[in-house]
Order: sequence, then C-alpha cells, then structure tokens
Amino acid sequence: MAAAAEEPFPFHGLLPKKETGAAAFLARFPDFDGRGVLLAVLDTGVDPGAPGMQITTDGKPKIIDIIDTTGSGDVTTCTIVEPKDGEITGLSGRTLRIPANWVNPSGKYHIGIKNGYDIYPKALKERIQKERKEKLWDPVHRLALAEACRKQEEFDAAHSSPSQVNKLIKEELQNQVELLNSFEKKYSDPGPVYDCVVWYDGETWRACIDTSESGDLANCTVLRTYKEAQEYGSFGTSEMLNYSVNIYDEGNLLSIVTSGGAHGTHVASIAAGYFPEEPERNGVAPGAQILAIKIGDTRLSTMETGTGLIRAMIETIKYKCDLVNYSYGEATHWPNSGRICEVINEAVWKHNVIYVSSAGNNGPCLSTVGCPGGTTSSVIGVGAYVSPDMMVAEYSLREKLPANQYTWSSRGPSTDGALGVSISAPGGAIASVPNWTLRGTQLMNGTSMSSPNACGGIALVLSGLKANNVHYTVHSVRRALENTAVKAENIEVFAQGHGIIQVDKAYDYLIQNSSFTSNIGFTVTVGSNRGIYLRDPAQILAPSDHGVGIEPVFPENTENTERISLQLHLALTSNAPWVQCPSHLELMNQCRHINIRVDPRGLREGVHYTEVCGYDTAMPNAGPLFRVPITVVIPTRVDESSGYDLTYTDVHFKPGQIQRHFIDVPQGATWAEVTVCSCSADVTAKFVLHAVQLVKQKAYRSHEFYKFSSLPEKGSVTEAFPVLHASEGIARFDVQSLLKYEDIAPCINLKSWVQTLRPVSAKIKPLGSRDILPNNRQLYEMILTYNFHQPKSGEVTPSCPLLCELLYESEFDSQLWIIFDQNKRQMGSGDAYPHQYSVKLEKGDYTIRLQIRHEQNSELDRIKDLPFIVSHRLSSTLSLDIYENHSLALLGKKKSNSLTLPPKHSQPFFVTSLPDDNELQYMPGFKKGGLGSNVVSKSVGGYKDVLTVHYHLIPSPSKSKNGSKEKEKEQEKEKDAKEEFAEALRDLKIQWMTKLDATDMYSELKEAFPNHLPLYVARLHQLDSEKERMKRLDEIVEAANTVISHIDQTALAVYFAMKTDPRPDATTIKNEMEKQKNTLVDALCRKGSALADQLLHLQTQEGAASSDAEGKDEDHENCSEALTETFWETTKWTDLFDSKVLTFAYKHALVNKMYGRGLKFATKLAEEKPTKDNLKNCIQLMKLLGWTHCATFTANWLPVMYPPDYCVF
Repeated sequence: MAAAAEEPFPFHGLLPKKETGAAAFLARFPDFDGRGVLLAVLDTGVDPGAPGMQITTDGKPKIIDIIDTTGSGDVTTCTIVEPKDGEITGLSGRTLRIPANWVNPSGKYHIGIKNGYDIYPKALKERIQKERKEKLWDPVHRLALAEACRKQEEFDAAHSSPSQVNKLIKEELQNQVELLNSFEKKYSDPGPVYDCVVWYDGETWRACIDTSESGDLANCTVLRTYKEAQEYGSFGTSEMLNYSVNIYDEGNLLSIVTSGGAHGTHVASIAAGYFPEEPERNGVAPGAQILAIKIGDTRLSTMETGTGLIRAMIETIKYKCDLVNYSYGEATHWPNSGRICEVINEAVWKHNVIYVSSAGNNGPCLSTVGCPGGTTSSVIGVGAYVSPDMMVAEYSLREKLPANQYTWSSRGPSTDGALGVSISAPGGAIASVPNWTLRGTQLMNGTSMSSPNACGGIALVLSGLKANNVHYTVHSVRRALENTAVKAENIEVFAQGHGIIQVDKAYDYLIQNSSFTSNIGFTVTVGSNRGIYLRDPAQILAPSDHGVGIEPVFPENTENTERISLQLHLALTSNAPWVQCPSHLELMNQCRHINIRVDPRGLREGVHYTEVCGYDTAMPNAGPLFRVPITVVIPTRVDESSGYDLTYTDVHFKPGQIQRHFIDVPQGATWAEVTVCSCSADVTAKFVLHAVQLVKQKAYRSHEFYKFSSLPEKGSVTEAFPVLHASEGIARFDVQSLLKYEDIAPCINLKSWVQTLRPVSAKIKPLGSRDILPNNRQLYEMILTYNFHQPKSGEVTPSCPLLCELLYESEFDSQLWIIFDQNKRQMGSGDAYPHQYSVKLEKGDYTIRLQIRHEQNSELDRIKDLPFIVSHRLSSTLSLDIYENHSLALLGKKKSNSLTLPPKHSQPFFVTSLPDDNELQYMPGFKKGGLGSNVVSKSVGGYKDVLTVHYHLIPSPSKSKNGSKEKEKEQEKEKDAKEEFAEALRDLKIQWMTKLDATDMYSELKEAFPNHLPLYVARLHQLDSEKERMKRLDEIVEAANTVISHIDQTALAVYFAMKTDPRPDATTIKNEMEKQKNTLVDALCRKGSALADQLLHLQTQEGAASSDAEGKDEDHENCSEALTETFWETTKWTDLFDSKVLTFAYKHALVNKMYGRGLKFATKLAEEKPTKDNLKNCIQLMKLLGWTHCATFTANWLPVMYPPDYCVF
C-alpha cells in the first residue's frame, strides 16, 4: 500500500501529450504553445465559465466569440415598446421595471420572450425539473390535498343522507380532492419563461434577460454582443448555466447562446485549456484562442444541421480561423459530395483553413468512417488510440496493456476507396466540462476526443511556423502530419491511418521542406472514386486494370508563372507483388493518367492493403507527395457441401483483439447466425459482434448489426442478423427456402397509417446577414406550411420523403420542420433523420412549417409543392389475413398458420384486404390516398425476416340511413308553390333579422308566425351573442322563456321514456324530438347563464354600494331562485359535462361559490376549447380555492401555450 501511495499520480495520462510528441515539442519551444493561432470549435457550444477557458498563456481572452449558428437560441425581438412611468409590459404579461441607470437615447425597447427549457441542455432540464417539483410543488401540494381530504371526511361524517343542496356541497368537496389528484397526475413543468429586452445605447446594442422572472431588471445582467467585451451571464445558482448573447438585424433578433451539452467544452479544453496554477491540467495548445460555434441544435437534442454548419463555415472564414475542430459526424450514403461538403472544401482550399474532424465511433468493421471526417477529401480524419499510460490514469485498469486502437474507432476505407482515416491521436481525456454539470472535469472518450488532441498538436506546429514566418498550406501541413506519423506495430492501417500524430517531427518536416512543391496538393481519382477498393466476388476472380488520374492542386492566389513552371519528375513505387504500376511519371499543371494493374489471384482470405506512392526524385527523403490507396477483400465462400456452415476452432483472443471474416453471402440467403463458444474455464469474456454489408449508394448503417454480449466460461452465445433483403410484394408474396429446411409462419401487421400533405403556402425569401457566403452569395429560405388533423391522441412521425435520411450528402443546405398547435405553440421539431423525432399529439388541428435553404432560389422554387408525410402510429396493430391459395382467400376460409418448407421449395401466400370496420373510419388516409406502411414477418428458425408493406386504403362503403328517403319526398310534393314561397321568405327574413339587428322585423315576424319555434330560437341567439350582452340580460331571460314555453315538455318526456317506437316514420319523429330536446337544453343554458351573470354582477356591486339595499335583495332573491330552478331543470334533461352545458354549469358553481365544481367544469371547457381566456378562468378559480401553487404553475404555461407568433427557425 505504502509503495503505491508514494508513486506520483500519472497526470500525463489524464490529457495525453507525451504519445503525440506535444510534450517534447513544448519542452523545446515553450513559446510555440499555440500563440497566434485561432481555432474554431464547431460543437455543442463552449461554456465561457468552465475551468481553463478564461485566458491564453499570453493574457488574451481564450474565447474570442461564442456563436449559435443553429438558430435554436433565437428570439424574435421585433416588438418595439416605450416605457410609461419607467415600466414596460413584457410579452409574458409581466411588468418589467426599467432601471434608471440604463442609457437609451431613443427611448425604444425591443422585446421578446424565450422558454427557458428551449435553451437548457437536456441533462440540466431534467435536473431542474426534478428540483423544482421537489421544492416548489410537492410540499404545498401535499398540504392542500390533506386539507381537502379532511374536509371531505368531516362533511361525509356529518351528513349521512344529504339533501339536494348538501348533495352539491358533497360533490364540491369530492371534486376538490379529485382535482388535486388529477393535477398531481398531469403535473408538467413548463419551466422558466424569460422576457428579453434589447436596446441601443447610442454606441452599441445591449440585451437584458429577465432571469428574476419577476420584472426586476435592476438585478439582471446587461450584456453586449459577446465579441465586444467577452461578457456572459448565468441563469441562476441552481442552474449554473452560463449564457452570452448576439444581437442581429438592427435589434430585431436576439440570439441567446448556451452550451447544448458538455461535449463542446470538453473538446475545447483538450485542444486549448489553460490553467496558470496547474500546468499539468493544460490542454495541448494552451496559447491558442478559440472561436466557439454551436452547431448542435438544442431543439434536436444537439443534432447538427445544415444551417448550423454552413453558417459556421461563413463565420470561420470571416474570423480568418487557422484551424477547425469538428468532433461530430454521421454515416453518409455517398462520400465526398453534397452542399455541406462543398462549403467545407471551399473554406479549406480557398481560405487555407485546416479542418480536423473525428473519424467516427462505429468500428470495428471496415468502411464505417463517418462524414465529413472519414469521407471528405479536404478534411483530416482522426482515429482514436489508447496508450498504456491512459489505461492506468483514466480507466484505472489493473494492468498496463500494449497501446491499441479503441475497438469502436471507425475504420476505413471510405466506400470510394480513400483510406478514410488520416492520422490517430489519444481518444480519451479527463478534461473540463460546463458549470451546469456541477462537475469541474469528466472522463470522455471517442474520436471526438482524439480530434481536438490532434488539432491542439497542429496548433502548436502552426504557432511555431507563424513565429518563424514560414509559409504553409493545408496541403503541406497534411503531408507533414501523414509522412511523420508513427505507425503502431499491432494496429491495422484502416484503424490508425498513417499512424499516431507526432507534433515535433511534423514541425521539423515543415521547416526542412518549405519549397514550392511542398505547398501544393494532389488529387488522385480512379474514375469517380478516390482509390481502388475491390470487394465484390466478381472483381477478384481475375486481374483488373485501373486508370488513375493525378492532378496538382495549387494554393489559392498562386501566380500563373508558378503554375507554368511546375515540372515534377516523379518516381512511383508499390511494395505489393500483386500490384503493378509504371516506375515514373512526368507531372505538370494538368491531370495525368497512369494505369495500375491489380491481380488478386492467389491472395488468401481476408483484407489486403497497399499504396502506390509518388515521390519527387529531387527530394526522395520528404516521403510520398501523394498515395493511391488499394484495398482488396478476399471473401470466404460457403456452399451446399458444408451445409452453408463455417467453423473456426482454437481461436485465441487477447484484450482488444479483433478477428475479421469476410463472407460471400450465398444466393438466396436472408439470415446469418453466429455462435461463439468459450473454451476457457476461468473467466467470463465480453465480446462485440459487428457485421456490415455494403450496398451501393447506401450508408453502412443501412445493413449493420452490432451486439455486445457476455460469453460465460465454457458457455456459448448465438446471435442472428439479416443479410440482403428480398423484394416487396403485396396481394401475393412468395416465400422460398433456398438453403435448408425452414419453418415459416407469415403474418402481416399494419402499425401506422400515413397521411400525405401538400403545402398550403410556400414563401421564399433571402436570409439575413448571418447567411451570406464569401463573394456575396446570399442564401435563401423557403418556408412551406402544411395543415393536418389529429383524429385522436397518439404518436406521429413527420418526414419529408424527398430530403429525409440526407444530411451531409444532401444537395440542399438544410431542412428543419416544426409542428405547432392552433395556438402557435411549438410541439416538436426534426430534420434529416425522421425516426429520431416522434411527437406525441393530443386530438386537434396542427400546422407544420418546413424550412429548406439553398443558395439558388430557383432550386427552392422547383420544390414549392413538396409533399410531406405524417405517419400516425395505430393504437393497436391491424392484422391482414393470409391464405395458402387464391380460392381460399377469395372465400375467406382456412387461414394459413405455419408450415415447413424443404430446401429449394417455394410457397405462395395470398393476402386479403382489411374489413370495413370503424377502425379505418377516423383515418383521413382514404381521402388523401394514405398508406399504412408496415411489416411482414416470416419466422425462420426462430428469427424473423421483416419487410415493409404498404397497404393502400380505399373509401369505405356508404351506408343508406334507415327509413327510406323516397316517402319523405312524396309528402313534400303535396305542398303548393305559394306555401313553399311563403316559408322560404320567412326563413330568409329570420336569417337576415339576426344580421341586421332589427327589432321591428322580429315583431312583424312574431305577428305573422306566432308559433314558429325557430324564430324565437334565432331571437335568443341574436340577443345572447351581442356586444352589449350584459345590458340585455333581462331580455335574454325573457327570450329563453319564450322558447321554453313553445316546447311541449310533457310530450318530450313521454317520448324519451319509450323503449321502442313502432310507428312507420319513427326515424323522422326521432330526429324531430332530438332537435326539440337540444333546443330546450340550449334555451335553459342560455337563460341560466344570463341569470348567473346578473347575480355575479350584483355580487360585485354589493361590496360597492349598500344603499337601496332592500330592492336589491329582492332582485337577488328572485334571480337566485330562478337560477336554482333553471339549474335543476337542466339536470333533468342532460348531463352537466355535455359541452353545450359546461359554460352554464361553470357560472352556476361560481355564483354559489362552489369553486371546486366550477374548476372541474372550467378545466373541461379549457380541454375542449384551449383558449387563453378559458385557461385564465381556471387560474382564477385555483386562486379562489387557495391553491396558489397550481395557479402559479398553470400561469407559467400561458406564455408557452399562447406564444405571440410562430417561433423562428
């Protein structure tokens, strides 16, 4: 024990610098520590308050600017107000007090509003929600609930058989308990809502966010745009979330920048953190400055977007950054193309920005490099390596193992033959994280960590070159890194690339090789590919010739005389006997082609890699100027003789060791099964099984299987995964067993129904100052609006079929959709990968706004009718019936269940359509030609082959109403034309009476048609919907009484008491009676509401004046009695929760001060019509009940549920 305690802690393993030569370089040149180098970190944002992020070694600010390019922190501040008595009303409805010391010569303030949870990182949001519930809700709510239960108990004990009035009181107390319980169930915290104020102080724009949430602006931080003075604020001591601001568009747009996750701060800390007091904690280049750009959109859980990336490149070029670190990426369907990659190429090749990116964390299979790190020519892709020191210091391993590549580090080659990984660097570190995590440092690993380690190393090299005025280009730096990297013995080339970065050696290389030739680059093309990659069985049966183009690439602004004078005498070498190439090439400023022959015959099973290298005969020691990567995969064949089985025995694994097998999938196979058996008796081992099948123009993840399993001692593990899919079939499908006996039991389940939408509007406009590429190339946006109805609550997955699944490889800059409810509240958003963004929606109408961006507005105009899809998950899956032959299917007899097929047999199955039952009624799919997109599974030896099935819905049959129409028509004919005319005239007059507000027309009609009920109903509705309704309450009561008196209630009651009606025209009678009952209930409710409003009005006046008390009391008495009578009368005919009755029931409860019952009705009203007023009524009642905590939480929802406008993209 004592010996271990005396050993010094291995600090150098926490943030590794020894393995890359960075420590040795700094020992030689302490001042070349990144000074003078500006490094852009494109990530989740960097916390300016995190440890090590304050200053550089030469005292400059560490972070020169913090920018959110995604738009997720944007707040529209185009509403302009002027203070009255030093106060303004914020968009949240709060009163904001303007401090006297604020300078604002114009007196105009721009205001906006932002929901805090929109800018909180996910982990912080979850922590704060939990804290707020425990502190602000639980204690108060428990007390209120206990109190309500006690009152209910006491009342029940005192009134065993309650009277009519007491019944209501009993219901009141019961409702209070029920409501409190339902509030607990429905509890949902909208989070803080911040008012934002922006103004111009005569010199610069300033912003203040009301983090007090009470309008007390004097205690809130006033900030300028971050780059002006590096100012930032914090959202509070429990959050510890730091934020800075940017102000755009003349004060009309405020961008609040927070870190979306801990990732970006960790990355920046590895590359350039600086700790003057604890130098062992420094990042690799503590002297470098950082431009922090947030490209991870908080609305999409920090997913990167095209908008974020293209704006980020605009900023990188604007700030003249030397380096970019990009620890992000996704699988791409086709490498080295798409709008985002074009913009990255432009920054690198035209503006000399060195772009370093992570290769990806999707190994160990080959060809799993991500985009842009491993698939884009201009980007330096970095793999992740782990050294023995890191194992001890970071991972606390029991024993030091030899250095290795992390298993998960993505492997090359890219699908177009390029090597994919350029260099490797340590892929783990314990480094700084943002304050809101409540930690100072944290261990993270990934190629996300190896990229900034390499990037910091390159910053050291550039720092030295700048200090010595040595000219460099992206080409010369990349060549220096690749030609001096150290190849680790036991690591394959696809994992480590050219080797582990060596900072000191790369620097020396650049100092020694600074000629013009060193500064140019070379493009290697093999047709449309960037290397030779043979893996199809047909490609490896015979030798093949490949034409390879080699072309010099000159740095931007190279003089034409230098282009003319280029004359290179190149020697070409290859170290593999199976590759033949010419020995020399004369290269000038043009693309020259050479022919390379690859002869894979005789190579053993597995992967083989070599390079054809081009050396300048004038400087052979400088290493290759370019390389042509060649990869050949020789697969193993399985056939009938072996029963399609492969066995490997006596296989030994060391920790971190990989065994690869390449298998030619036999024609017709759909599944593979792998069994691993342990021969070791002493230990349980953990294994990863990773399988990838590459399909042309499809990302590796389309056919990928990844499984982590534990293999017990002397035990075995079996995994199965699908290989090449079969084709889609609908009305008939055939199942074939090609290789072995198969048990099959087909079933088809429809899991979702799909609605196709067309845009209701398309608007194209140029974007703002943030969206202009170099040379004034303005970017445009198109906003498409779609509307749809959600028939019942459930989960939906919106997607845009033309663009989904494309991000880096897309020809459009970006896509982003946001769903809004009818109050413009944001319900969810998503972009390139729809399966990640499902949204749960209640019943109702919704709007989707989709933003697509491109440099050419003509390209946007072309897709302005773009269809959009909303896939609704069915609450229960629908199954289709499957039969073994056509006639059984036609008759619907004897469904198929399961059968066994011998090898080389096939069996057709027939599928019938869904029955026309109610399940399909609510899907408007059949109006819009929707399809249910769903799944067939055939059980094969216990595994399922899953295929997607589309079922096209057809309109359901129209049923005729019972009671024939023809009879009715005959009766109508008997009326003569004059009568018909008189009736039509009467109905027209009634219709116009309500529009013209003419009392004399009513009197005239009343004389002519004294018993015509619709006339009195129209009059009642007319009075009840007037602006001056409160002044005419007596008239409304009178009008309602008139309607009620014209309805024979006894006849109605008798009719509704009948069990069945034998009369021939029963249907007509039923319709008439239903109509009368509805009219009666409507009149009673309108009368009741008018009486209640009178009483409420009297109640408010009572406090004001006590004179003439007797007259008032009498009015009060009469009114009160009439109200009670109307109330009980209404309960005879209908349920109080009927939507037509709710308003009256709510007002009646209010008059009787039964706030619990009132709240129950008000809540139901707010659910049916979620307007702001209805919700405010609920809040009012919560306050009257003394439940201020419920009122406060509900009030916090108001600005979230009823935003002033659609939020910005």
